[in-house]
Amino acid sequence: MTDAISLLTRLVAFDTTSKGSNLALIAFVEEYLAGYGVASERVTSPCGTKANLIARIGPDAPGGVMLSGHTDVVPVEGQPWSTDPFTLHDGGDGRLYGRGSCDMKGFIACALSLVPEWVKAPLAQPIYFGFSYDEEVGCVGAPALIERFFEHYSTTAHVIVGEPTLMQPVVAQKGATNLRTTVTGGEAHSSQVNQGTSAIHVAARLVTFIEDTMAALVDEGRVDEAFNVPHTSLHVGRIKGGTAINIMARECTFEWEIRHLPTETFEEIFARFTAYAASLKTELEARGKRVEIATEALNVTVPGLADRDNAAVLRLAKDHLPGECANHAVAYATEAGQFQGQGLQTIILGPGSIAQAHQPDEYIEKSELDACVEFMTRMGRALEAPFEG
Repeated sequence: MTDAISLLTRLVAFDTTSKGSNLALIAFVEEYLAGYGVASERVTSPCGTKANLIARIGPDAPGGVMLSGHTDVVPVEGQPWSTDPFTLHDGGDGRLYGRGSCDMKGFIACALSLVPEWVKAPLAQPIYFGFSYDEEVGCVGAPALIERFFEHYSTTAHVIVGEPTLMQPVVAQKGATNLRTTVTGGEAHSSQVNQGTSAIHVAARLVTFIEDTMAALVDEGRVDEAFNVPHTSLHVGRIKGGTAINIMARECTFEWEIRHLPTETFEEIFARFTAYAASLKTELEARGKRVEIATEALNVTVPGLADRDNAAVLRLAKDHLPGECANHAVAYATEAGQFQGQGLQTIILGPGSIAQAHQPDEYIEKSELDACVEFMTRMGRALEAPFEG
């Protein structure tokens, strides 16, 4: 575990906040792998300032495992950190503090720490690394990594996405889409409400409908108790509009999200909103009001991970985890559904608690790193046996 902590110290020191570049971290990992004779390949972003990284340890053979992790982290601005967030701090309480320590550089550090052992092992199946960019802003980087991996590396490898799960296998996650809706009305003096259309008032009706839609889905019985929020959730996180209290607002914009169960689709849920928006526009125009309602997606929909087609990877995980482990489902989004969509058996499994992710004084327990290294060590030994299909 000491090697994992040393590597985590180096990884945390790279400020890979999504708004910036991750290339310095990628270069460090490339150099580290090359030191053990492991070749790697960049899959560069269209802008050229970021990159995914793919590497293989062991034979070019069927089967094996892809250990997948994102290299970017969320911002620290505005958070009350007790220490420098980009300097790993040992709190003396069994915890290591730093941005990304839990989400999810801890997992990457554990994987890298075993490279010296794996390059010497008689692996019959390969161990792959897939490190992505811009997961935190909509799982943007992973699709290009997955396409490259599937077309040029393996169609039979199983995937473990190392998000923090307290080393418990997660077999299902919700999908997620971020949206921005802009309402354009007509300005008028607030004493002359019959002469204008308040974009804020129209937006308020849309926001209320969004919440009502969530309640309607529950009333329809569209519930999965495996999730701690057992239904598709819709949430408005930001709203902005108007110029003064005595002016009817010409414009109002709000940003919102749909986190759908893996048994549902974004398109189906969003269609309810677009139908209501169209009917609201028709209603207002019939009363002589002019209004426009436009909605844009802020990210490509992150697909959910369904609890299916995962028997082999789940067995591999459980065979090398403590006996008390159980299957779980999570409401947060990861790249796992993207791997599953490519036809690769996928679960989520990694050290640390999601409760620490994105928090000030983010930390990971040393015991979690220890458990992750132990799991990966056992898993690596299992890959010394040939792939059984």
